[in-house]
Amino acid sequence: MRLLPISVLAVSLLSLSLSHGESKPNVLILFTDDQGTLDMNAYGATDLHTPNMDSLAETGVRFTQAYAHTVCCPSRAALLTGRHPNRGGVKTWLQGDRNGSDVRLDNMFASEVTLAEILKEAGYQTALFGKWHLGAKVGHGPTDQGFDHHFGHLSGFIDNYRHYFLHGKGYHDLYNDNTEIFRREEYYPDMIIDHAVDYIDEHSDAPFFVMVAFNLPHYPEQPAGAFKDAYPELEMPRQSYARVVSTVDAQIGRVLDQLDKSGVRDNTIIIFSSDNGHSEENNKGISVEDHTSGYPLGHYYLANGGGGYTGKWIGHKGTYLEGGVRVPAIISYPKKLPQGAVRDQTVTVMDWLPTLVDLIGLPEPKATLDGRSMISIINNPTAPTQHSVLHFDWRDNWAVREGDWKLIAKLNKAKKTMAYSLHNLADPEPEVKDHAQENPKLVAHLKTLHEKWAKEVKP
Repeated sequence: MRLLPISVLAVSLLSLSLSHGESKPNVLILFTDDQGTLDMNAYGATDLHTPNMDSLAETGVRFTQAYAHTVCCPSRAALLTGRHPNRGGVKTWLQGDRNGSDVRLDNMFASEVTLAEILKEAGYQTALFGKWHLGAKVGHGPTDQGFDHHFGHLSGFIDNYRHYFLHGKGYHDLYNDNTEIFRREEYYPDMIIDHAVDYIDEHSDAPFFVMVAFNLPHYPEQPAGAFKDAYPELEMPRQSYARVVSTVDAQIGRVLDQLDKSGVRDNTIIIFSSDNGHSEENNKGISVEDHTSGYPLGHYYLANGGGGYTGKWIGHKGTYLEGGVRVPAIISYPKKLPQGAVRDQTVTVMDWLPTLVDLIGLPEPKATLDGRSMISIINNPTAPTQHSVLHFDWRDNWAVREGDWKLIAKLNKAKKTMAYSLHNLADPEPEVKDHAQENPKLVAHLKTLHEKWAKEVKP
């Protein structure tokens, strides 16, 4: 008997994922905000309590080398389009205030086709709860990009009680679909999940796509009441950060409980990931008098200078080091996929869209995708990665990784020149040493890879 190649076998297994007449599975994406590279028990953070996140690892496939991006806008674009964010004009901070205080900022191109649009066309009910951050301008919001319903905020973050974006002079940012709403002093993470569980309860009779885009552990680090005094043994800033990580975990538990109550857990594909590494942002807080939120000058709301856990890796949000771009990532669908499995191959946040298209059995999208289906890797722990080269590009800086080598390029604004550093992930202390001066040919090679890529993906 002729043995089938592994790639063919993976496709054969996939073809069995949805037999004729079987109802389409629901899709639930749980996307945390600024959760560090290893910040859950299943990834080795022994000082955190994350039972609900860990339950997804126990019932699914956990990826140890999953990449998102360095900050939230490009990660969200990559997740929802399966494409490098640059293709859709996501190259700098996007507009967050629908009322126009930041009208000069960009919005993701309305022509981008999102996962929500693909699933909606396939008959799914679609909803987003929480953060959007792909543009606030009318015509560029969630309901313009395939979501039937959105409850949440459009910008990068909001205060959890007053619902104001706090940088600069600030602005109010809470919407139910396209209607601005005011529910001052209600705890925002609870509000998101209240709406999400109600939606699942009311829409479990037909396939749904629900994305819960949390605003935590992103600052302001305002934990739920149950975790206000948690982790007394931890030092700051880890203590403050741990409290909001556990808040997110408890909220995830509420959503999972609702899937069980609605009787749809077995028929729901659950994807869990973070958008980038932990934040180390710090400053003096509110910087102006008469801030629109009503908070006084000096009110502190940032990340206390850090708190995330990266293990042997270094870096954080806003850097291209592993601690900035490597994130926890899990898919749980026990009905069809392995449970308690670990995969070490390189995957990216762009891969979720084509993976879902494959799992559900939908037509291949017409747009050029940069993500690749992970089905072969999910089914076979020795299948090769489909990303031998990784590219990251944001504002004036970029990075390219090939094998264990990573070239990081940063703009020196004063000199208007690029500075290059070369790092190796296989070093005893990964990425600490800069190898650029001793490897000029490798630097040149990686620069050429970036230049070729940039010509293709930058509009």
